[in-house]
Amino acid sequence: MNLAPIPETENPAASRGLGSRRWTVGTLSYSAAGLFVLFCWLLWGDFSWSMKERAVPPITQLLLKGHGAPDSLIGFLIGSVPAILTIGIGPIISYRSDRHRGRWGRRIPYLVITTPVAVVSMAGLAFTPHLTEILHRSLGTASPGLHPLSIVLYGVFWTLFEFASIIGNAVFLALINDVVPEKFLGRFFGAFRAIGLMAGILFSFWIMGIAETHPAWIFLGMGVLYGAAFGLMCMKVREGEYPPPPDEPSEGRGGFLSSARTYFRECYGHSYYRWFFISLAFSWMAFVPVNLFSLFFAKSIGMSIDTWGKCMAAAYCISLILAYPLGALVDRFHPLRVSLITQAVYVAVVLWGGLFVRDAMTFGVVLVFQCTLAGTWMTAAASLPQRLLPKDRFAQFASAAAIVTSLGTMLAGPLMGLLLDLTGQVYQYTFLVSSALAAAALVTGLVVQVKFGRLGGPAAYVAPQ
Repeated sequence: MNLAPIPETENPAASRGLGSRRWTVGTLSYSAAGLFVLFCWLLWGDFSWSMKERAVPPITQLLLKGHGAPDSLIGFLIGSVPAILTIGIGPIISYRSDRHRGRWGRRIPYLVITTPVAVVSMAGLAFTPHLTEILHRSLGTASPGLHPLSIVLYGVFWTLFEFASIIGNAVFLALINDVVPEKFLGRFFGAFRAIGLMAGILFSFWIMGIAETHPAWIFLGMGVLYGAAFGLMCMKVREGEYPPPPDEPSEGRGGFLSSARTYFRECYGHSYYRWFFISLAFSWMAFVPVNLFSLFFAKSIGMSIDTWGKCMAAAYCISLILAYPLGALVDRFHPLRVSLITQAVYVAVVLWGGLFVRDAMTFGVVLVFQCTLAGTWMTAAASLPQRLLPKDRFAQFASAAAIVTSLGTMLAGPLMGLLLDLTGQVYQYTFLVSSALAAAALVTGLVVQVKFGRLGGPAAYVAPQ
């Protein structure tokens, strides 16, 4: 069934029960049944998205490590390449998407275009061993060797994968902002996180154990799942009508420079947004050291990949139980408050891990707590941009936040890898660095909280223009 927008109409029966109630966002109006169907399609698309995001990065890391790539290079490819792409293409796509008006809306066309690109990249990762052999034979004596060629090809297809993912993620979140009523954002993102955690449990518990022996089949399976499920979501979800976009500068270099000036003036001109962007950046940077190298930490202290996967699955199970209640809590008390409390607990737990983890048992315990707290923060903060940024230019402002975050994560991954290379892979440092970055996120987040209160707080907040 198609989820066509229901035009706003007078509803004299609205007070007679849940079945006759309606919720609106822009020109879209939903009954309870329509809202349920909307959630189902969006969550179905999110499940396929989450599966590819859970599977592709860690398996690519393992394959790069298996071919002799140093931690600094892995940190650059897995951590910095996505950040570079976000800075390079995120603002352009977001700015254009906010101003696009077409038959299929302003978000769906971008999602439709990038979906097959992601599928092709996963197929490329699956067939890299075969392509490497062909290229090695073709180059003959000029070939640098199978391992260097494999690293190059994995890097190329990983970059293509991230190209599609960066665009898709920015536009998908903007689509949610456009079609989900604000009243339900916290609970929706709670369900959103629950679906992502289910995908994490499925992958970590049943699939991660065969990642080193059957990576090609996993890549191909994820490509088929994502192409079919996300493509179907794009067909079923419909956008509403949007007001006319602002007048665009004339085409050419002058027009581009004028658009760029408008973008930077609107997004970075107010100190409130600058503090918010910096706080988000530190928060996401805090997860990079542990998330990027925990698998290698596990192997360095004798924990098997299968056990590591089971620890991750346990953390996902706990987070899954917490996801929807956290969403309801966020709707009641505001995501900024809940995320700051979570951040404070994260600082303490990860600091303890950096000081006292020495064996597989203590590492497993801290990993479960760290992953659960990181997931709790992600659930609590998931609707924060939708609550704080201007709704009419959401994708534009969200991309501006992503630029700042990307600048941070672009440095965090390779610098953490370089530190590990210089110290002989002392992976306890990943917890200590993560704790320090989370503390910075907490301090800057408190500044945002003060400014948020001055702008009206939860009851009367209006995003500054």
